[in-house]
Amino acid sequence: MNDDQPNGNPWMRSLLVWGGIFLALFFAVSLFSARTDTNSGQIQYSDFRAKVADGSVADAQVGESKITGHFKDGDAFSTIPIPNDTTLPQLLQTNGVRYAGKAADEPNLLLYILVQALPFLLILGVAFFALKQVQKGGGSGAMGFGKSKAKLLTERQGRVTFADVAGIDEAREELEEIVEFLRDPGRFSKLGGQIPKGALLVGSPGTGKTLLARAIAGEAGVPFFTISGSDFVEMFVGVGASRVRDMFEQAKKNAPCIVFIDEIDAVGRHRGHGLGNSNDEREQTLNQLLVEMDGFEANEGIIIIAATNRPDVLDPALLRPGRFDRQVVVPIPDIDGREKILAVHMKKVPLAPDVAPRVIARGTPGFSGADLANLVNEAALLAARRNKRLVAMREFEDAKDKVMMGAERRSMVMTEDEKKMTAYHEAGHAIVSVNEAASDPIHKATIIPRGRALGMVMRLPERDSYSYHRDKMLANLSVSMGGRVAEELIFGYDKVSSGASGDIQYATSLARNMVTKWGMSDKLGPLQYEDQQDGYLGMGGSQRLMMSDETNKLIDSEIRTLIDNAHVRATEIIKVNEDKLHSLAKAMLEFETLSGEDIREILETGTLNRPDEPSGTARPVAVRGATVPRSGKRFIGDTSPTPQGA
Repeated sequence: MNDDQPNGNPWMRSLLVWGGIFLALFFAVSLFSARTDTNSGQIQYSDFRAKVADGSVADAQVGESKITGHFKDGDAFSTIPIPNDTTLPQLLQTNGVRYAGKAADEPNLLLYILVQALPFLLILGVAFFALKQVQKGGGSGAMGFGKSKAKLLTERQGRVTFADVAGIDEAREELEEIVEFLRDPGRFSKLGGQIPKGALLVGSPGTGKTLLARAIAGEAGVPFFTISGSDFVEMFVGVGASRVRDMFEQAKKNAPCIVFIDEIDAVGRHRGHGLGNSNDEREQTLNQLLVEMDGFEANEGIIIIAATNRPDVLDPALLRPGRFDRQVVVPIPDIDGREKILAVHMKKVPLAPDVAPRVIARGTPGFSGADLANLVNEAALLAARRNKRLVAMREFEDAKDKVMMGAERRSMVMTEDEKKMTAYHEAGHAIVSVNEAASDPIHKATIIPRGRALGMVMRLPERDSYSYHRDKMLANLSVSMGGRVAEELIFGYDKVSSGASGDIQYATSLARNMVTKWGMSDKLGPLQYEDQQDGYLGMGGSQRLMMSDETNKLIDSEIRTLIDNAHVRATEIIKVNEDKLHSLAKAMLEFETLSGEDIREILETGTLNRPDEPSGTARPVAVRGATVPRSGKRFIGDTSPTPQGA
């Protein structure tokens, strides 16, 4: 547990520890030096006997292992005698040297032990200090596996509040109530209300779940611990459960407080569905989390807030009241929510007077908060590259095209035949879309390569849609077949290209869902034939349920019938409007990119009067030479906005 409470300067503590180690080393060196100094003035034994013989020695103390004394000039000496030299006393007496016996040196036991043990003590001290530092840095040391990795959030700068959260008002109100309870619990408890145990934030990626949690931290005024679900799981069984216990122990010391677990599905999955048995690490961790949240010992004053985009994989015991008392859905924002989110992010950007957040919000259906933040950032980057002081509406439109369709691929060069094929393909999509009453209006059509697509037709709904009707699905199937049909009619059966691969994939997926999930087949009826696998809000794969061979054949036949009918419908529309197909394809070759208004004008009048053309001139569309195309990205699948690409 990283504890950010003031316990002194960590740099000062480290300096003191290393200073102590340096002093200990200095003491050891000094001690050995002192012992070495006692051997100063040592001479050879033969030189000692010669000095005695010539009368230079004044006195001597004779020991078994060492002889010390002084010369007549006052200098001290020492020497090592030869063992059992019986002639030395007679030599000393003959030359008038005062001598005496010397007792054997008694060693200082304490000093001896200290000198011998000092290197080991230094090694142990350094190892202990390093181990403590590793444990404080995240609990990953040899003795720190069971320590929680939750961090105490103290945002002095970049503080997020509910004022920074927009477009998800209902979710914000649910969490504001928790903050009010923490600020004034008496207001609720006097009516018998109890503080919620936990709140689960559920929503697609990018909708603002973590931002909401940061806003709670900024508003609550209580300790706020944050951790990821994957931080509990380790390769050793029991480590995750130990970390859960340690996290709640730290939270109890700081109660009332909030603990935020991001991506809780990493640890909270259904028990018994894994490869291991009931004693594996993940299940032990989940069991401990369940006990800590609502077991025999109540953890009063601790609120658990968790976030996930996959609630379907969570264990039911984790979702019951008493643990996560409320599930807060954080949805994709509607047009009003998108406008509010854009207003929050545009505060940091210098805007030109022509910027209209409402118009941008209408043109970005299905965008999450993260998508809108990215859109504003891309617009600011575009304005900077164009050396502008303000971000204008043109930058937002270009940024929207880049985010929705991909960046232009300016280096890609197509031949004139390829460009002509792409123009007719996209014109086929556009002709069918205009003539299908249930189809969304065309926003833009282009033959400029973007991402993986050589061209595309982008359609935008007039309002936010939360469900699709059969007529719109059938219209989308016809529109997806429009490109292939145009290629067949204009270039012939043998010249059909692979450009319709994305359209075919989209149409097949939509038709399969209509038959197997949404009950839109008269022969099969309103029954479910496929099960959605791990995913949320349409994400994840599907698996066909067990059924007879006859039923499987009938499903495949119904899917094929829907696609064939869409192909027939697109063929009928394009044959009736073949002259308009040629006009629109020529216009796309001329201008490369056409707006929805441009397409309607061409289909109605056969001419196009662009604002950048000379005043009062209406240019009939005509083919010009191929140019180096610019570039982008292709959307595949039943999405909104709905592009159809080449």
